[in-house]
Amino acid sequence: MEIMHPRCAGLDVHQMSVVACVRIAAGASASQEVRTFETTTKALYALSAWLLENEVTHVVMESTGIYWKPVWHVLEEGGFELLLANATDVRNLPGRKTDVNDAMWLAQLLAHGLVRSSFVPAAETQEHRGLTRMRKQMVREHGRHTLRIQKTLEDANIKIAGVISDILGKSGRAFLAAIVAGETDPELLANHAKGRLKASREEIVEALRGRITDHHRFTIQMHLDQIAALEKSIDAISKRVGERLEPFRDKVRLLTTIPGVSEITAQVIASEMGTDVTRFRSADALVSWAGLCPRSDESAGKRRSTRIRKGAQWLKTVLVQAAWAASRKKNSYLRALYHRLKARRGTMKAIVALAASMLRSVWFMLTRNEEYRDLGEQHFDQRSRNRTANRLLKRLKDLGVDVLEVRASEGMELKLTA
Repeated sequence: MEIMHPRCAGLDVHQMSVVACVRIAAGASASQEVRTFETTTKALYALSAWLLENEVTHVVMESTGIYWKPVWHVLEEGGFELLLANATDVRNLPGRKTDVNDAMWLAQLLAHGLVRSSFVPAAETQEHRGLTRMRKQMVREHGRHTLRIQKTLEDANIKIAGVISDILGKSGRAFLAAIVAGETDPELLANHAKGRLKASREEIVEALRGRITDHHRFTIQMHLDQIAALEKSIDAISKRVGERLEPFRDKVRLLTTIPGVSEITAQVIASEMGTDVTRFRSADALVSWAGLCPRSDESAGKRRSTRIRKGAQWLKTVLVQAAWAASRKKNSYLRALYHRLKARRGTMKAIVALAASMLRSVWFMLTRNEEYRDLGEQHFDQRSRNRTANRLLKRLKDLGVDVLEVRASEGMELKLTA
């Protein structure tokens, strides 16, 4: 087999150690040397020096949790061509699983050009990605504390969640503050309502009539304190994201022209996939990386599974959320596509397909540096007008309606008889 990289190395990375194998090919033969290094910063620089001493040009490592990142950052400074391999793609033969064998196997695969590198964004993009992911996690935790407050209110038989839309809105917070302060009279609690509510005062009073104990007040106060801290952190992260957004600002602006894509959604998309989409050879390659296409699982000519692959979970999640929003955008191509797919494939598959379509649009928009151009809700009817007419004619005939077609140069007229 042809040697693609005569001087390369394979690294088996663990939390406390790195097993490195340097493979040097000379003609038809190849020599290998294996060493083990600790994962301290000093040891990693020693690893980099050893690889430079052996004139290594390419280095491959597996994406093992978070442990590969410090190794990657140090070796990146050494000027090596780094490849991050998916562990499922470079699995060794059964019965030969040792750290040394794994490192030698990686080096051998790399030497013959058999390693497909995973996408690793630039350091600036990684930092932006870390911020958006942290913000998302805090928003989720904020929602969890909100549900815990609602659970505590239900335990006290306070049914306020049934008469106001948001228990952390102005009225909801005022009710909670009064409850924590020790107020128990539902008539007095109802006086804390802010603005106009859909529910009548009688309904609000009855919803606030419950059995509140000191334990409930203490629990609600603890959750409110956590929510306040989370809201402060979310605001700080959002501010920092805005400051770090300068290199992405033009791209984010383009992405917000897609129906269903908000400013925050655009920030997440840009941070997860980067703004240099030429890293992906085509729009379909980007969709595959994101895990929004069916997996290949066929045997004996039969498709055994059409489930989507794992892919980039953070990007997939935000695209599916954007697809739900786009499916409700009136007079849009995406809404028409959703209803067209939903009729044939069901709701969930239609949403995933819609998210994939949006991601394809993202690839072309960032490649061409163009805004989104909506094809309109009538796109499919205009594209296949005759086919649609023939399908509807056939449906009418199936229903027992006699159809007399009168085709004219300016269009088609139908005469229906019972």
